Amino acid sequence: MKILLVEDEVALNAFLVQALKAENHVVDSARNGEEGSFLARTNDYDVIIMDYLLPGINGLEVIKEIRSEKIWTPIIMLTVRTELDDKVASFESGADDYLTKPFSMTELSARIQALGRRPVIREEKNLSCGQITLDPENFSATKKGKTVVLTGKEYALLEFMVKHQGKVLSRTKLLEGVWDINGDPFSNTIEMHILKLRKKLNDKKQKIISTLPGRGYKLEIPKP
Repeated sequence: MKILLVEDEVALNAFLVQALKAENHVVDSARNGEEGSFLARTNDYDVIIMDYLLPGINGLEVIKEIRSEKIWTPIIMLTVRTELDDKVASFESGADDYLTKPFSMTELSARIQALGRRPVIREEKNLSCGQITLDPENFSATKKGKTVVLTGKEYALLEFMVKHQGKVLSRTKLLEGVWDINGDPFSNTIEMHILKLRKKLNDKKQKIISTLPGRGYKLEIPKP
């Protein structure tokens, strides 16, 4: 998943970014309300983790700004406040969940999974495209029932393409969806990862990932 973390405490921000990336998430981070609001309103995220107390505008105001632009990305509020009124205010502003500091990474991860999967998977646990099946909870993939060994970034790229199967995805779209805001748009990292996925997924009967010159890439929907 692609996650936006808005947390001003330097040590906690760094820890969470590292921990989330270790779980194969793509993470953008901000340390104040203005930057967090800007990133949330200009990029697509699966989950936003928002601190309550922030420099500049606080978490409640940031959430209100996000929701005012009809952006319904699930949001988890982080705070040291435990009063009921603060929780109510968070939910009324548009937060979907509320986690009190200090918290365990295990609990945060569970809440991210619960929120992040709602919009994508309503009836099915897995994602699929033809004979390719993904298990988002275990970051695993199979083709024709056989395990396909993927690196974390290869899995994230394949998951993003499966979610947008049949659509042409430009380099910019892939960079924004799978890499963080520090990704180098001039590197050949996307081409290298596409090449590796093709070697692992394509076969003689079907080209699963197609290149459209000057436009991007497309995960083909298998013909019946």
